[in-house]
Amino acid sequence: MAASVSIEEALDSVAPRLRRLREVRGLTITDVTERSGISKSTLSRLETGQRRPTLELLLPLAQIYNVPLDELVGAPDVGDPRVRLTPRQVKGRVVLPLTNNPNGVQAWKIVIPASQSVPRPRVHEGYEWIYVLSGRMRLIIGEHDTVIEPGQVAEFDTAEPHWFGSTGSGPAEILSLFARPGERMRVAPEQRSHSAD
Repeated sequence: MAASVSIEEALDSVAPRLRRLREVRGLTITDVTERSGISKSTLSRLETGQRRPTLELLLPLAQIYNVPLDELVGAPDVGDPRVRLTPRQVKGRVVLPLTNNPNGVQAWKIVIPASQSVPRPRVHEGYEWIYVLSGRMRLIIGEHDTVIEPGQVAEFDTAEPHWFGSTGSGPAEILSLFARPGERMRVAPEQRSHSAD
């Protein structure tokens, strides 16, 4: 009996989770319909809890939102809790901590919605390394304003005025490593090809 209650509770939590994931990624129901082939009415009923989620509906949505299926349905955590940390909303962004050590290098996966495109530069001590997983990220450091593409890396001293966010054309997903002063990270230089002179 307890297992069935747990399943019902997990399914009940799917509706708000689906809506939040779609909104965070700056997608409309029409966008998701076009990408998934699921009708607008079905998506709308899933997001309001009027339609029971099934594997056939959740699998394509998990792929579109780029989240594991167990995260989509809120499956209970298993194993070492230090490995599965809880995502949270921070200033309109979804932030998933990947480390649990406040004194060392801190790592996060961050989903930046398309709406986060107005620069608000700030300054603080430390050093940051950012890798873009998907989407395009706008980065401002001092007077420099650039766009970082998927697979590209940026590193900078956070003592300089800086800001990163969406280009406004869509959401961006990034990995961020932050180190306090004295713990500067380095990106390995590209290997040079050896030529015979």
